[in-house]
Amino acid sequence: MRVAFLGPAGTYTEEALRASAPGEIEEVPYASVYETVMAVQEGGAERAVVPIENSLEGGVAATLDALATDADRVRIAAEVVLPVHHCLVAAGELELEQVERVISHPQATAQCARFLRERLPHAERVSAGSTAEAVRQVRDAGAPWAALGSRLSAELYDCRLLAEDVEDDAGNLTRFVWLARDGEAEPAPGGPAKTSIVFWGAGDESPGWLVSVLGELAEREINLTRIESRPRRVRLGHYMFFADLEGGAGEEPVAGALEALRGRVQELRVLGSYPAAAAV
Repeated sequence: MRVAFLGPAGTYTEEALRASAPGEIEEVPYASVYETVMAVQEGGAERAVVPIENSLEGGVAATLDALATDADRVRIAAEVVLPVHHCLVAAGELELEQVERVISHPQATAQCARFLRERLPHAERVSAGSTAEAVRQVRDAGAPWAALGSRLSAELYDCRLLAEDVEDDAGNLTRFVWLARDGEAEPAPGGPAKTSIVFWGAGDESPGWLVSVLGELAEREINLTRIESRPRRVRLGHYMFFADLEGGAGEEPVAGALEALRGRVQELRVLGSYPAAAAV
């Protein structure tokens, strides 16, 4: 089975993939989250693994936007939660005062904001497509640069650790999801399940509209484990709402709630119904 992941080798996404792979697989790295998601949509891979949520920085916009828009034939098939500990990585030994530039994925940079502010206030911040790509850039730069990445990526690219565990919170967790084509994955029978949805419109400019939508869930005592909004990219004030519900989409009371929601919104998409990950 070909599994796409946010590459190159050494990303946290690859770690999550290897920690949860169901069997023998062929790993296929992609340069961006969007390309990774679309690999399943377009048939370049049978499965994909991408980050979707972080305990410090919230939802991963690129994943959410792709699932809600272009990847209409892709569904979430499983989830895995991974503790994430960032390291400051350089090609060789450096004092922190010598570091001129820090490169990383924007999520990792934000997760280490306090360390960067207090220990590297002089260093320029530069974005990369992934933490492993940042480490690779630092290795090849020939300059006093550093990257925020994993211990694994430092080992893979023969770099040095300048500091470890530099994230703002020691309990930093990232939730990753396995993606499959629509209809190819169902929750394991008998176990706790989760359903992810996105909805928007009609009446979203009316007072109480969102309350009435969420009331369909509350009335059925369905617990929300996450809710957040993203702009619809039409005009100001119009949003997509992403929510995770406890329970499978084909089971009551979730099935009845989804049917009721369709009568209150312009668009409702079930992004996936899948086994809930064990608490970390």
